[in-house]
Amino acid sequence: MKEGYVVVDKLSIPSDFSSIGRVEALIDDVCERLSVREDCYGNVLIAVTEAVNNAIQHGNKQSGSLKVDVAVGDKETDFCFNVRDYGEGFDYKNLPDPTAPENIEKENGRGIYLMRSLAEAVEFDQGGRSVLIYFSKK
Repeated sequence: MKEGYVVVDKLSIPSDFSSIGRVEALIDDVCERLSVREDCYGNVLIAVTEAVNNAIQHGNKQSGSLKVDVAVGDKETDFCFNVRDYGEGFDYKNLPDPTAPENIEKENGRGIYLMRSLAEAVEFDQGGRSVLIYFSKK
């Protein structure tokens, strides 16, 4: 997380899609505690659950022995979610453009594009094993 953020909550889940409900409950609780605007809540829910789904599916390859860690950082004007998997990482600097004609009809490849569209900023760390998703409280 960038400097100035205080971790206000953490969650570690198994790499199993049935655990997504726990992440959604965390998002609900955090958004309520931080008084996140209702019109921003949907963006947070979609972006963070997409990051967790990616961590489960692509990062940890649904390995039951690997966890996905979620941490929430808060500061006066912003908050962020850090989603970390324990997979091999990926080349986040060279992603195909999902809006390019050759990719339009593909069923996947839109998750990071979606996260970037819904959040203030998205950053990758640890070779792509960690994603930080930032949102404004304003």
